[in-house]
Amino acid sequence: MKTYLDCWIGAASALFSQALAGEPELVESLPKPLEGDEFGFAVAVKGDQEGRFSVVLDGTILASPLMGDGADQKAGWSELLREVADAAAGELLAKTGQKCLVESMEEIGGESKITRAFQLKSADRAWTILVRDDVRAPKTQVKPPVREERVATRPPSAAPAGISPGIELLLDVELEATLRFGCRELPLGEVLELGPGDVVQLDRHVTDPVDLIVGDKIVARGEVVLVNGNFGLRVTEVAAPRKRLESIRCLF
Repeated sequence: MKTYLDCWIGAASALFSQALAGEPELVESLPKPLEGDEFGFAVAVKGDQEGRFSVVLDGTILASPLMGDGADQKAGWSELLREVADAAAGELLAKTGQKCLVESMEEIGGESKITRAFQLKSADRAWTILVRDDVRAPKTQVKPPVREERVATRPPSAAPAGISPGIELLLDVELEATLRFGCRELPLGEVLELGPGDVVQLDRHVTDPVDLIVGDKIVARGEVVLVNGNFGLRVTEVAAPRKRLESIRCLF
């Protein structure tokens, strides 16, 4: 399973070569003492994986205009490392469906312990970058065992609560479900003028839940996730069984 560190390495390799002068390459190496003063930044990650993630750089890197001539090199590194941290969180969501958010970032002087070491190699020299990864999936709380005499059982053939007797005969019928991200009313003229590259703005914010529709009724709402490379829905709200049944009357 991919970790936040795995995603950070991929994001850093791509963004360092794109954003830094000379397109230096990030390669893993054995830990080495840093030359001169060191500086770094740590981010706090919250979500399905959470904790502290810090990056410490060789202070001599500030003498090289990797951020461009005349630029504030340290400020540039701060912005770039925050961009890498955010990109790693996005990569983790895309690869595993786990949601993470970089909540804050602070400047640090160094770390007593490190997890991985890297070299940022340009054409004429290399700099050491040290990483400490304390981002983990939260430990799940173990629920106390349920006393056997309190466990309520349901006959295998029983229908969900709230559904009329006999409806269990239809429970194996396959229905088509649709995810709706939002909608927008457009004049016919605008529809006819649509072309490749045009953007149609929907009536829903990216943080709003999406609808799961069966027939013409909303039966559940939730957030979009990725499951083995496919889109999926993590359900956060669901209609009562009777309401869900009403949504498919038109299908029979």
